[in-house]
Parts: sequence; C-alpha cells; structure tokens
Amino acid sequence: MSIMIVGLSHRTAPISLLERTTLSTEAAAELVANLCRGEHVAEAIALVTCNRLEIYAEVSKFHGGIGEIGAGLAEATGVPLTELTEHLYVHYENAAVAHLFQVTCGLDSMAVGEQQILGQVRTALRAAQGAGSAGRTIGHLVQNALRVGKRVHSETLLDQAAPSLVDAGLRKAAEALGPLGELNVLVLGAGAMSGLSVASAYRAQVASISVCSRTLPRARRLAESVGGTPVPREQLPDALAAADLVIACAGATGYLVEKDAAELALKSRDGRAQVYIDLALPRDVQPAVAELDAAHVFDLEHLGQVLTAEGLSEDLAEARAMVENEVALYLADQRAKEVAPTVVALRAMARSVMETELDRLSGRLDGLDPDVFAELEQTVHRVVEKLLHQPTVRVKELAAAPGGDTYAEALRLLFNLGPAPAAKAGDLPGVELAVQLEQDSLTDLSALLGRTGGAS
Repeated sequence: MSIMIVGLSHRTAPISLLERTTLSTEAAAELVANLCRGEHVAEAIALVTCNRLEIYAEVSKFHGGIGEIGAGLAEATGVPLTELTEHLYVHYENAAVAHLFQVTCGLDSMAVGEQQILGQVRTALRAAQGAGSAGRTIGHLVQNALRVGKRVHSETLLDQAAPSLVDAGLRKAAEALGPLGELNVLVLGAGAMSGLSVASAYRAQVASISVCSRTLPRARRLAESVGGTPVPREQLPDALAAADLVIACAGATGYLVEKDAAELALKSRDGRAQVYIDLALPRDVQPAVAELDAAHVFDLEHLGQVLTAEGLSEDLAEARAMVENEVALYLADQRAKEVAPTVVALRAMARSVMETELDRLSGRLDGLDPDVFAELEQTVHRVVEKLLHQPTVRVKELAAAPGGDTYAEALRLLFNLGPAPAAKAGDLPGVELAVQLEQDSLTDLSALLGRTGGAS
C-alpha cells in the first residue's frame, strides 16, 4: 500500500472550475466512502477549501488508484473527467508526504502562511476518522502534518509573510503616488489574500475601497466589512479608471487586467498615474502593463525583493527548511518501521536456536543442579543478546536512509531468515511512475487517467 494525492487547486485550475468542484460536507463524505469501497483505495481523506480539492489516499496500485480517484472526483463534482484531467496533479509516496506538509503549513496557500488551512485539514481528518476512512496510514500521516503545521506557525514568523507582502505593496504605492489617505483602492478577488489586502488598506485609512470578484455576493461581503463598495464584474473597466491603486489577488487563469484595458483606464484619468500590486499566482496583471508610462506594476517577485531587504524572506526560508526536515524525519521513521519485521525474525530465529540447544543440553546433563542450569541459561541469553544488539541497532539506523531496505535484505540472506514480508503492492514501479509523472505533460496524465481500474 502506498500514499497518493490527487487534486486541483488555485495553482492549476481557474476559479470558475474550482467553484464547480466545491463539495458540501455531505458530498465529500460520500466521495470518500465510495472511494474506500473500491478495489484499490484502502483509506482516504477529502480536503475541500475555496482554493483546492484534494484526495489523500492509501492505494494498492498506482494506476488503479489514479483511475478510481479520478472517476470518483468526476462523479462527485459533476465535471467530466476529460475536463478535470487538464487541471489535476498527482503526488505519490515521498512527494505526497512533502505536499501534504507544505499545504498544512500554509506554504501552498494563495495567502502564504495563513493559518485557516490548519483548521480545514483538522476538520477533514475528523470527518474521515468519524466515517472510518482514515486509519493507521493516512490518519497517522495527517496527524503528523498537523503537528508540523503547529510547530512552523509557533516557531517561525511565517504568519507575517502574507500581510507583509501587502504592506510592502502599500509602501511602494505611497512612494509612487503620495499619501495613502488620498488613494482610491480597488481589490480584485475575494479570497484570503484579498481579505488581507482589504484589511491592510482599511488600516492605512485609504480614501475608498472597492472590491471586484467573479462572484458578486463574495465581493459584497468583503467590501461591506469595511464600508467599501462591491463592483460587478461587468463594471470592471469603470472601476479600473477610478482606482489609483489596484491590488490583484484573484489568481485566475488568464489576465484580469491586460495592457489594453489598463491603457484605456489611464487615458480617462488625464495623466494621473496608477499602481498595480499583483499578489496573485498565476499573475492577474499582464506584465506588459508596466510598459505604460503612467503605470507602476509590483508583482510577487518585486515585493519578494522588498521582503528580502527587510529580512522576512529568511523567515519563509526557515519555514520551508523546517518542513523539509520534518518530511525527511517522517520518511526515515517510516523506513525504520519497515525493517522491524526483519529484526523480529532475526530475534525469533536466535531465540529458537538458543532454546533448542538448551533443551538438548538439558537432556544430556541429566541431574544438573537447577540453579547452575538457570545461570547457564542466562549466560547463553546474554551472549545472544550482545551478538544481536549491534546488527539490529545498525540495520534500523541504516534503514532510515534512502535505499535502507537493502540492508534488511542482506540481514535476511546472512541469517537465512527467508523471504521478506510481501512488499507494498506496486511500490517500485509506483515510485518510478511518480517521478515520470512529475516530469511528463498533462497530456500524459490524461492518458494515464484514461486507464482505469485494473491497470497496475
């Protein structure tokens, strides 16, 4: 059995598709239950947020797992698999562990460092545990991810990363346009980063705040929380012309503000300059907008340089390093556990040999004083323990390193312990396929998802 993640997020899918794939709590529970009734999925958890839909699963076969999860996602969301495939990503084994840890810590969020994802992962775990779909493998893995997430947020300044990006953008706007209190601000998007941007602009006491989003009710809720104005999508050109500062956070597929639209907005402003702060990934503002004389564009790369100068990029680097170390420790622990059956077999063999020889000795030395025999028995036991101690300790240490299973196999051959327990189904080909999958095109993934069920 192996760990697999199949999903889509703001990094791979347009907002319109993410809206169509949002599942209710009941629908997510039904999806997980159906997956666990399949041939290849043993455990599963569904993580559903406004920016992602991911299935964390323990699967018996690589192709079979992808086939069942892909088909399950299509059935649950009502989106054809052919349409989903273009935006799905797959992580397997080590890559799956790393991705889950990064997601839980907020490193994969649109608003980097946000803590809301911790609660969402915890809720998903509890739901799966209540339904019996998260057991020793996935349940244990997610619990470790939650522990790491708490540690990262408590021991680093990751929480400050997203607000600091917004604040850096506001400072750049003030340098280019003048006092923030005189600026009209337009925020594009209504997600977590947009909420941070609206709150930061409000604290800076800007002249006005408007919010434009694909979904007007969400824009209205966010705008009205600070006494701002919601803007319907069709009124975006007029809103661009009225804005001194545009903060783009939607992360939509395709540019929300293209060069032609920005040029039209500037023409209606009688030469008054504009600043665009693009906090989205992928970008919301076409880079060519920066070519316009009165337009200033600051994207994540520019603002990242500001944070570097202020030292905050070191906090992001520290958080990433901490996650990488925790992933390595988790994987090493799992490899060490896999060698346990070999250690048990070695000790069982030694115990059997010792007991056989002591029985034979007891039969040959009939009438031997019981106390003497007991002392002899303890001496033999201590000798065996001392002989086994170093091999068993070292094989556990060596097994924690990549490729450590070869040491366990050598131990089995040296002591004639017989074949190792059945390997995880599809382990070696699965790892090779996972590496290939990370490098292959989405067209290849489409072909892979087309092979359902029995493929291994």
